[in-house]
Amino acid sequence: MNKSFYAVIMAGGGGTRLWPLSRSVRPKQMLKLGSERTLFQQAVDRLYGLVPPERILVVTGAEMAMDLQKDCPEIPGDNYLIEPAPKGTAAVVGLAAAYLYSKDRQAVMAILTADHVIRDVAYFQKILRVADEAARLGYLVTLGIHPTSPSTGYGYIQRGQPVAEINQQRVYQVLQFKEKPDADTARRMVESGDHDWNSGMFFWKVEQIRREIANQLPELYQVMIQIENAGFERQEEWLPLWMKLKPETIDYGIMERARQVVVIPAAGLGWNDVGSWDSLFEVLESDGNGNIRLSDQWLALDSQKTLVLCEDDQRLIATIGVENLIIVDSGNVLLVCHKDKAQSVRELVQILKQSGKDNYL
Repeated sequence: MNKSFYAVIMAGGGGTRLWPLSRSVRPKQMLKLGSERTLFQQAVDRLYGLVPPERILVVTGAEMAMDLQKDCPEIPGDNYLIEPAPKGTAAVVGLAAAYLYSKDRQAVMAILTADHVIRDVAYFQKILRVADEAARLGYLVTLGIHPTSPSTGYGYIQRGQPVAEINQQRVYQVLQFKEKPDADTARRMVESGDHDWNSGMFFWKVEQIRREIANQLPELYQVMIQIENAGFERQEEWLPLWMKLKPETIDYGIMERARQVVVIPAAGLGWNDVGSWDSLFEVLESDGNGNIRLSDQWLALDSQKTLVLCEDDQRLIATIGVENLIIVDSGNVLLVCHKDKAQSVRELVQILKQSGKDNYL
């Protein structure tokens, strides 16, 4: 891989749809879900042999940085970039771009996630190499996931004509980004054959994304200039401008209106954003009854297609005649919900926030 290729791992999210296992003190990227390694550690592991630790940056909040460093001490401490306050993924990209621009103006940035599952690591690394070359050709590159179902939980990317073929991988023009659709729209988009799920992973030259931010998000660009002039460690000089930023995603703040945007569609990557409890049925192995057992102390009688997780090894969970349930016993919360309602967990979290019941969050 080119020596000016850098991986930027976004590790500041909360993962509220995996509540109550995912909490403010233990967000989604710090969870171990059917693995001995946390999702963050797996994100770093996927880069092994391709991107050395000194070229891996992690953007996160101050409250998470120490725990993440303990998980992956091989990444230099200075490479953990602290986001003063969450302002959306566009600000995360701007923060990392300003830092990199001061170090290596030839840099290509890979914007990666800390909380996704990718099964085919070899193919993923091939995609990174293809994306690096496409970015060096002057494109803003996004990674699309071949849809396996008409999901309403993902945004979509509509492909146009192929613009290049790199290492036997086609790269396509992006016609448009589309927000999370309703069921009928999702079905039509998948049937059309020219739509991919938006993975939230992007690649570009640092100089190019810097120009795009200057044109489309001038307030963020001013923060970047302050960081480049003052230095990342002199936060007091750019913090006031940061705090005034309006939260914005990189998708809608930059990519929707940018030119030279392309997508690399990946089929067979084994990708899942593990965005909700029901998504674990696609990631983890189930038994002969379709159950996912994340607790050693679960006594199941006539129970099917149910997920049970209990953190207390001394606590017994017993189910009789249940189907399509999600049961999570974590700390001071017991969650029981139907599999089809897993997306509504986020609403519960919002109710708790509005009620001031932070002890459950």
